[in-house]
Amino acid sequence: GQWPSSQLSTRTVYYQHKLKLALIGQSLFGQEVYSHLRKEGHKVVGVFTVPDKNGKADPLALAAEKDGTPVFKFPRWRVKGKPIQEVVEAYRSVGADLNILPFCTQFIPMDVIDCPKHGSIIYHPSLLPHHRGASAINWTLIQGDKKAGFTVFWADDGLDTGPILLQRECAVGQNDTVDDLYNRFLFPEGIKAMVEAVQLIADGKASRIPQTEEGATYEGIQKKENAEISWDQPAADLHNWIRGHDKVPGAWTTIDGQVVTFYGSSLLDGAAPAGQPLAIKGASKPGFVTKNGLVLFGSDGKMLLVRNLQFEDGRMIPASKYFATDEMSAVELTEEEKGMAEEIKSIWLGILSNVAVIEDSTDFFKSGASSMDVVRMIEEIKQKCGGLQLQNEDVYMATKFGDFIQKVVRKLRGEDKEELVIDYVSKDVNNMTVKMPYQCYINGEFMNSDDGKTYDTINPTDGSVIAKVSYASVGDVDKAVAAAKEAFENGEWGKMNARERGILMYRLADLMEEHQEELATIEAIDSGAVYTLALKTHVGMSVQTFRYFAGWCDKIQGSTIPINHARPNHNLMFTKKEPLGVCAIVIPWNYPLMMLAWKSAACLAAGNTLVLKQAQVTPLTALKFAELSAKAGFPKGVINILPGSGGLVGQRLSEHPDIRKLGFTGSTPIGKQIMKSCAISNLKKVSLELGGKSPLIIFNDCELDKAVRMGMGAVYFNKGENCIAAGRLFVEEDIHDEFVSRVVEEIKKMKIGDPLDRSTDHGPQNHKAHLEKLLEYCEIGVKEGATLVYGGRQVHRPGKIIAGEALDFQVLDCVCVTQWGATHGNTLQNELGNCRGDSYGAYFLLSSSCCWHL
Repeated sequence: GQWPSSQLSTRTVYYQHKLKLALIGQSLFGQEVYSHLRKEGHKVVGVFTVPDKNGKADPLALAAEKDGTPVFKFPRWRVKGKPIQEVVEAYRSVGADLNILPFCTQFIPMDVIDCPKHGSIIYHPSLLPHHRGASAINWTLIQGDKKAGFTVFWADDGLDTGPILLQRECAVGQNDTVDDLYNRFLFPEGIKAMVEAVQLIADGKASRIPQTEEGATYEGIQKKENAEISWDQPAADLHNWIRGHDKVPGAWTTIDGQVVTFYGSSLLDGAAPAGQPLAIKGASKPGFVTKNGLVLFGSDGKMLLVRNLQFEDGRMIPASKYFATDEMSAVELTEEEKGMAEEIKSIWLGILSNVAVIEDSTDFFKSGASSMDVVRMIEEIKQKCGGLQLQNEDVYMATKFGDFIQKVVRKLRGEDKEELVIDYVSKDVNNMTVKMPYQCYINGEFMNSDDGKTYDTINPTDGSVIAKVSYASVGDVDKAVAAAKEAFENGEWGKMNARERGILMYRLADLMEEHQEELATIEAIDSGAVYTLALKTHVGMSVQTFRYFAGWCDKIQGSTIPINHARPNHNLMFTKKEPLGVCAIVIPWNYPLMMLAWKSAACLAAGNTLVLKQAQVTPLTALKFAELSAKAGFPKGVINILPGSGGLVGQRLSEHPDIRKLGFTGSTPIGKQIMKSCAISNLKKVSLELGGKSPLIIFNDCELDKAVRMGMGAVYFNKGENCIAAGRLFVEEDIHDEFVSRVVEEIKKMKIGDPLDRSTDHGPQNHKAHLEKLLEYCEIGVKEGATLVYGGRQVHRPGKIIAGEALDFQVLDCVCVTQWGATHGNTLQNELGNCRGDSYGAYFLLSSSCCWHL
């Protein structure tokens, strides 16, 4: 009846290493820190927060009161610099071991800071000693810092000057706003770090690293009056100023005599887009209102784009609509919609406690609401109005109650669908104008990569640059995964029934078929695929794949099994097949669209959301697919496409804790790394198609003509860039010479050339590195004793010597495979046996016929 001593001591240590805590501060962040500390077993003996505002308690106070934790609401802790003794005594009465200040706007006396035996720790949203002060996140962006982060430090009598306990940092994306940094990193990781810091203190392992004054900065609080834009700056500085004030307090300027605040800034490359000029006070050059937003110019002539504008009356509009005069007429509400409007009115009344009656003209913000109330309202509407999904922007775009109800009703009816804004690269080719998106596709929008990086995608036929494509960063991966997770857990997709999913997939298949010639043309110029083959196989099979899996959507079933033979038998076991969640897909370059279809169609049919990384060298059909998926009506966040590096994007996907499954096609070494990363991160499920080459064995009793045709098809189909290519032909000695002779004869009939030429049999190899690898294999074969019967060189067309052009065909005749393997180390055979894959997870498939003499 006694505990084993080892178990007893372990349990004792567990309780010894927990502390009595006082939380001083406010906000949702403070509430989350409070809740997580309690879950970890620490005892919160008191919460000290701000008084109720307009009859509403702070979120921290609400959580603590619900748990029965003592809550104290002091308007101030000191008067004329001296502590209020009654307040200090009330604090001391709780007997805390440690003070936690997650977010606090009040001045706390040193009598309180130093009172507990462990003192006090504070969370600060910058990498101290940089950006001391209350607007640290704003200044991180205003000054264009490449890194952001937070510090948990020991409180002292200075302003953010105490010793550092721990710090965490993150990269700053080129277009990150304050909200982006806070929601992606500072908020979630800050909560974890506060809990970690408390446990380090409890275990006696907490650091106290003095802050250096080298590089220390202090900036004042940013307020509306000092957020005016100064136009005599480069575009990057203007962009940093605008995003550093987005959403609070908001960078502003004067247009047409009124103050206009800018939101949603991003840097803009390329030529200035066409638009209607807009004069701006103080700017040397007018802006241009375009279909994408308001284009502004820096003193260096470079551009930035602003997407939203807010006027003095609180009204917010898309910047692209600045000159629009056609106001939407009010919609007539149905009885059901009127009931919903009354429900929303009661939510507004609960938030705007100082307003007696909500009228159509009642302005949400002018009636005392804050940005925190926006989040509360959206969550309450979601809870009470059948899961209606709204965004913060919906509130800012319609601040008056009547306008807000109209916006909600239009959203419910599907009448407020935003027009998809796409910047295309257009090419007149193949007797058509091909329009190709080139940016990352995240959460239903095409956007530049976080850091603005791009790379060239090359036409392998002539080596020309087709487009500069966005080069996705780790920050882009995190955004895409967050969007996919939100779409799965809270979005329309997660609530959609299976039949509706099927309808969307059928619609997408129809759009792909409608655009099949354009897709096949993109496939030809981006991957070198022969157009006629791309039309039938690359695109045709992709359409068929989506139609096939669309039919599966409402046919995924579980089962029921009786499990008890007793009478009466009322027991059974049932299985229900449910989607996993966010899935990552990493595909190769040999069949860019078809590999996308094979992996994503099944994923979507089951109800998952996805983040896809296409091969770096063939990005364009996947981005065109993204455009078609939006036109088909797929909700935001369901499909996300990230062009870029496998080593960067692919690695982050394999490590990301919110991804539940990853599918990959590529090399065996990269597959091993992916499996390892998936296991270490969160044991995510993995599907891998890796490496290997299959031979054909041809005996002397074969139908030789048929064997030659099948052998050539197995080797040369799709330029040899084929998952199931038979890269090795083993031919029996009796028919060896004749077989080789016939293969060479047939090869000479094949036409190498422009993949858009309808008579071409063999287009260019996919990309330069692949071509060079094939040439290297030919050299290895000759060095190791093989006879090069035909080809084995690059085709040089008149006037063009391009590394990316078509590879001439090669036939290697080896004297004796067994003798060669023993004498020469079998290098070429080993290479051929595992020659698929590169750092992008793509294929190296030998475009050759290797005839072995047995």
